[in-house]
Amino acid sequence: MRRSSTLARQVLLVRVGRRDGDLRGGSDLATSEHRYVDRPRRRYGLTPVERAEVASIVPVSPALGPTTPVDESGMSIPLLPGERTVARRMKFAVVNACTLSSLMLGMLAIFLAMQGEVRVAALCLIACVVFDGLDGALARKFGVASPFGAQMDSLADMCSFGLAAPVVVYASLAGSVSTPAAAVACALVAACAAVRLARFNVSPKDGRFFCGVPTTMAAAVLALTVAIGLPVPGIVLVAGVALLAFAMVSSFPYAKLARLLKLPPWLWLAPVIGALIDIRLTFALIVVGYLVSGPVLWLRQRRTA
Repeated sequence: MRRSSTLARQVLLVRVGRRDGDLRGGSDLATSEHRYVDRPRRRYGLTPVERAEVASIVPVSPALGPTTPVDESGMSIPLLPGERTVARRMKFAVVNACTLSSLMLGMLAIFLAMQGEVRVAALCLIACVVFDGLDGALARKFGVASPFGAQMDSLADMCSFGLAAPVVVYASLAGSVSTPAAAVACALVAACAAVRLARFNVSPKDGRFFCGVPTTMAAAVLALTVAIGLPVPGIVLVAGVALLAFAMVSSFPYAKLARLLKLPPWLWLAPVIGALIDIRLTFALIVVGYLVSGPVLWLRQRRTA
């Protein structure tokens, strides 16, 4: 009992010492603590172990402010780096208007899908893909690319391609497959799109290949599948949607569109002629061939490494 009362008395002395040091303002907090911690040793003959127990249970005052200085200048980071002329601001506004148009078309696709207009909603998704490619091209051409624009584009892609596309696909699968199967496949698309976009934002860029299927391309494939109405069983569509979702987060290299456009012109005759004969079959073969190209390039890179 005597030791516990002594311990409580020392805690009280140290706390009073801290308050006295705060009220004086000019005295050092460490000096005040040292004076009161040393007093119990002289008066009550505490051992070093007991003094350590006192120090371990002394509460720290929440009134002590943070040691890191806080920037209170109120200076905001400009959204458009560089020269801030009227012409550059107008170009910057046009680029962001394209990004917001993609976002609004994605929202419109969701509303149309909820009303059962799945093919019109799919056409809105295709328009989202067009505006998504347009804002990046205009930003590079006008010289107004910025971190703000990159973040805006990523958020718009998540809304249009990560949320609107699965909703449209889910509405198109209603009645042909079981509801849980369609919900799981579409939820996979949303989750993998979020992972794909986040990984793209923090990963180094490769000018030749994508790491995984781009979110924009996956949404375009889903939108075209709904728009043209592939005559395949519903369970096959669900499996294809899930496979496309996993392809987005895979590590397989997929060629960018710029590299595909550099192919010899005669190679484009086959898909053009095929589209004139049977556009659905041609589209399915192109999608399957592009998905298979990723693992093939991955195996080729491993053998040459």
